[in-house]
Amino acid sequence: MAHKVLFIDTVHPVLEEKLTQDGYECIHDYHCTASELEEIIDDYTGLVIRSRLVLTEQILSKAIKLKFIARSGSGLENIDVNFAESNGIKCINSPEGNANAVGEHTLGMLLSLFNKLLKGDSEVRSLQWKREENRGLEISGKTIGIIGYGNTGKAFARTLGGFDCKVLVYDKFLANYGDAFAKETSMRDLYDACDIISLHVPYNTKNHYLACKNFFDSFKKPIFFINTSRGKVLETAALVEAMKSESVLGACLDVLEYEKHSFEGLHRDDIPSALKFLIQSDRTILSPHVAGWTHESYYKLSVILYQKIHEWREITKDL
Repeated sequence: MAHKVLFIDTVHPVLEEKLTQDGYECIHDYHCTASELEEIIDDYTGLVIRSRLVLTEQILSKAIKLKFIARSGSGLENIDVNFAESNGIKCINSPEGNANAVGEHTLGMLLSLFNKLLKGDSEVRSLQWKREENRGLEISGKTIGIIGYGNTGKAFARTLGGFDCKVLVYDKFLANYGDAFAKETSMRDLYDACDIISLHVPYNTKNHYLACKNFFDSFKKPIFFINTSRGKVLETAALVEAMKSESVLGACLDVLEYEKHSFEGLHRDDIPSALKFLIQSDRTILSPHVAGWTHESYYKLSVILYQKIHEWREITKDL
């Protein structure tokens, strides 16, 4: 009997094609609720997910046959990884697959902000020709600080290689991580030197509101702020206050703390005043959690997941 893999989120079809070639039976259920998944999970040896559902201990305790969970993307915050792995369930993700996309998107947002591209485009379309009002800034000569030097942080640093800027990086979980693209430093040095700060960290309870009032108050000079990681690492109200005081001169946000857990939309019932400010400001660039959402990354995320599943299976001789 073939081992069954349940896809509860859509991913590039190459993953199903390759798993099927390896003898797995692939089944889709893109609409099941958490309670419905709890009822059927005992029939599967693999799960493929993105962010639609949270895999809690309660759900995973019913997964008596489950051997692996494959998460398309980087974060694992919607999986109780400790419980899963303590019960022999391998948790696999593919952060390498969309790293280049995030690096390029981060740069694109910064260039759009610095060169007032959205404002200028809108004005020209309405036949307004305002040159002085759209005078821009250059990345050249600036000091850019990257917090978090995993796959996306490194990708952003690489994209900055031709801009004649200084790139500093801090990652409290790594050692000796400086390279040809960024100089390893301390948070104190970032506070003292940076013109631009970009967050590239995973989300967990320890870095909830990493960027808070104290964070913004710590910078020696006004900065531009970028977040393409997770919405809840930023306290939006603190950012807005910093923008009002001009200790933050502008912000690029691909993620918002007001996103639904699935990242597929915003909570619209009660729009906070901080979000209204960001929407109305001409000093912000906003995008709908798509920094890693390219046609190329869609394919690469699934190919890398398959490679990791295949390698794990070869090493463990499981399944």
